[in-house]
Amino acid sequence: MTRLTALATALILSALALTGPAGAGDVQGDAYECQDLWVMRNQVYKDNGYCFTSARAISYFGIGGCSVTSEADLPLSKSERNLVREVRASERRQSC
Repeated sequence: MTRLTALATALILSALALTGPAGAGDVQGDAYECQDLWVMRNQVYKDNGYCFTSARAISYFGIGGCSVTSEADLPLSKSERNLVREVRASERRQSC
């Protein structure tokens, strides 16, 4: 999969909001590869202004538009928090 755009992330979040926790079936069912999960999770962070510090994330997402230096301070919506939680769980299950 190529880079997920903000639109793709919005579509995923919409599906989660419409169907509840089970709507994350693809994430819960580990249908995504580790790179895709990493992009999905970090796209949510990028969309909310996170300032990446790792070379990998800076190379992929850049540093433009960043304003939040701590993950804990990100203003994530409930659906974004749910998506991040499901992605992290899938990453753990797959040993990403």
